[in-house]
Order: sequence, then structure tokens, then C-alpha cells
Amino acid sequence: MPELPEVETTRRGIAPIMTDRRLDAFLVHEPRMRWPVPSDMSATLGGRVVRSCKRRGKYLLIEFDHGTQIIHLGMSGSLRRAPLDEPRRKHDHAEWLFADARFLLHDPRRFGAILWHPAEAGPVSEHPLLAKLGVEPLSDDFTGELLHGAFAGRQMAVKQALLAGNIVVGVGNIYASEALFKAGIDPRLPAGRLSGRRCMLLAQAIRETLEQALESGGSTLRDYVTASGEPGAYFTLHAAVYEKAGQPCIRCDTPIRRIVQGQRATYFCPRCQKR
Repeated sequence: MPELPEVETTRRGIAPIMTDRRLDAFLVHEPRMRWPVPSDMSATLGGRVVRSCKRRGKYLLIEFDHGTQIIHLGMSGSLRRAPLDEPRRKHDHAEWLFADARFLLHDPRRFGAILWHPAEAGPVSEHPLLAKLGVEPLSDDFTGELLHGAFAGRQMAVKQALLAGNIVVGVGNIYASEALFKAGIDPRLPAGRLSGRRCMLLAQAIRETLEQALESGGSTLRDYVTASGEPGAYFTLHAAVYEKAGQPCIRCDTPIRRIVQGQRATYFCPRCQKR
């Protein structure tokens, strides 16, 4: 699934081209996605000016004067720039047409979404998909103190607490495993047992892991392409523990273990990551 770094990489790719430009047409070729694309969205957006391209968690937000388009890339989707005369590929379900630019949403599984939040409905942050999301991990608001306070009294395993998304948003399965290794924390440890110092280390590790992913093009998918159409650098090729079960730890040579938490694979070093 495209995670926060993939979505942020996409945002950075589309923002310089879309912002303050008139969208000549928005075309829907396949409305049957995770939720049906509103039937009037083409009429709603045609001829309107894009004011900004933002991101909240794993959602892209294309803002207009009269509302915000909310886009989720689903399990394997991508939003890329394409030549104006390039034939549409199978699974290209929607396109944004500007005078000299064209963007296509490609989503083979159709688990993604394109929704509309009108301005009269209030701030887009109040949309049901966004309202309960946690703090952005790359923002100044994300600190060890915040983690320590939010974890207090929680018996849930720390990795599950990170994935829940209501404390910090966008720390996906791969990045959670990597950040916990970097911080030396056992993923099975109850979140409420982390000291303030260890929460500081974890917050720093999360930020560093996500920034490293952004630098590599932010790809957790082998077939992911960026907004420019270029393939992402597959992040897990550089992972320390993820998908490394049985291989020696890069720090102590202990074999990396794989367990399942909440139906998701977790990888960790049983020696370096302490309870």
C-alpha cells in the first residue's frame, strides 16, 4: 500500500504543476472505486483553479475555492503525469487535464477513492475520513512528549499503537518495524510502559525513517511510480529488519525474527530491541 512517504512524494510532484492553474477538465473513466466517484464531480471541477495541493496522512487534498478533492491511492494506486497524447492504460480511472499537463490516477485494485468535500461543509479537516487522524509525524507537533502522554496507560503493543493512526498518522507497517528497530524497542512492549526517554528516541526514529524513505522516493511497492512517472526506489531494499527474517542483525548478528501482530508481519531483533 502507498504509505505516507509515497503520498508526500506524489504531492511534491503535482503541487508545482497544479497550483494556481485552471483545471480544464476532470474526467472519470471508472467511477467504481472504494466509494463511487460522485457523478457530478466533472461538472463541479471543470474550469476551476487549483489553489493548493496538500496531504493529510495518506490522503491527497487538492484544494479549490469551493471545496477540496480528497484522493486516496488505495492498495497499489499512483497519480502520475502523462503526455497529453499518451493512450490511457488499463486501470487509468480518472484524469486531470490542464492546458499543458495531464495527470492520471492508476488503480488496478480500485481500492482507492476520489471524494469531494464542499467548502460549505466546513474545513476539510472535519471530513469523517480525516477528523480522527493523529498528528503528522514530520510536523513540529510530533514529539516524544506527545507520544509519552498518548501512550500513558495503554496496554496495546507499541507497534499496534503506532499503526492505529489516532496518535500519529502515516506510520505504516514497514516504517513502524524499522523505526522500532532504530529506537531499540521491542514491538511487543505495551505502549504504556515506554519511558519518556524511550518515547523521545522513538519519535526521533520515526522522523528519521520517514525522511530516509522520502529521500529514496518513498516506495514500499516494487511497481510504484512517482508523479513524474518514474519508478520509486524500493525502500525495503535498504531496510534493516523488514523482510529480513532469519538474516543476521546488522548490529549484533542475531537472526531477525518475524511475528504476526494484528494480522500484519512484524520484524525485529530479539537482542537489540529491548522490552
